Amino acid sequence: MDREMRKLGQTEIPITPIGLGCWQFSNGSGIVGSYWENLAQQTMTNIVDESLKLGINWFDTAEIYGRGNSELALAQALQTLKIAPESVIIASKWWPLFRTSGHILKSIGERLAKLHPYPIDLYQVHQPYGFSGVKSEMNRMADLLEAGKIRSIGISNFCARSMRVAAETLARRGHVLASNQMRYSLLDRRIDQNGVMVAAKELGVTIIAYSPLEQGILTGKFHADKDLIKSRRGPRKYLRTFKEKGLAKSAPLLGQLEKLAEKYDATPGQIALNWLIHFHGETVVAIPGASKMEHARSNGAAMGFKLSDEDLDLLDKMTTQFKQR
Repeated sequence: MDREMRKLGQTEIPITPIGLGCWQFSNGSGIVGSYWENLAQQTMTNIVDESLKLGINWFDTAEIYGRGNSELALAQALQTLKIAPESVIIASKWWPLFRTSGHILKSIGERLAKLHPYPIDLYQVHQPYGFSGVKSEMNRMADLLEAGKIRSIGISNFCARSMRVAAETLARRGHVLASNQMRYSLLDRRIDQNGVMVAAKELGVTIIAYSPLEQGILTGKFHADKDLIKSRRGPRKYLRTFKEKGLAKSAPLLGQLEKLAEKYDATPGQIALNWLIHFHGETVVAIPGASKMEHARSNGAAMGFKLSDEDLDLLDKMTTQFKQR
């Protein structure tokens, strides 16, 4: 099928505007993985298969997602589907807490082993809280790039100042910073005013939006049936966006998403994703997760149309209140 492709930052790596976030492939392992229910390997394989069929060409995982279980499950799914390594783009992340930058070099073998035979096309520092600092971490990432262990370098959850330091450090080695993965959605637009989006556009860095549907809030299902919240696994149900006040605050936006969904023969969630991948031109891509086949199907279909400039601006104006939290 014909797919819209974008370059990842200033690299030559082609990605679709929407990728599949694979946090939910953690098999319930570890503190981070326990956020999600266990999924059978066949279910995960089916989700990957459906994503590929709908045009998605890249997958985002991480070391911390189930202590590598997500990486293993993703690789197994792709192998079961007989997907050639050169046919997909894989992003993973190094976990920096309580570690020095030297661990980047020591642990890359394990990351590659978990994902084998699929290479790491984008390797990201997951958080800005490592013991060694941004410059040291970027230099170790550059070492991996020059050794052919990874294809590009990214960061995640980095502020604008740290983004610039990372980009400058890599530039001195002759490399570019490809991406910054940030929480971003119509209900969380902080990066639009804290300098991150401005820096991304100036530096030619792709913003990878995680939690683009705000853990499902922007699909409208929790507004329609509040009892669903009680059945959710993990801490999601305790987030303020899921409380009565939070749902009331986002209700007007959901009403507008429903109107636009009718106009475009789509769903509220697809409208929310479509806004993300088009409002800032090609700067923002999104990685919604999927724990069911219908989630994967909905994510992929969000790439099949484009909101008008008028509707993009309408949603922009409606969500300025969510630029601060």
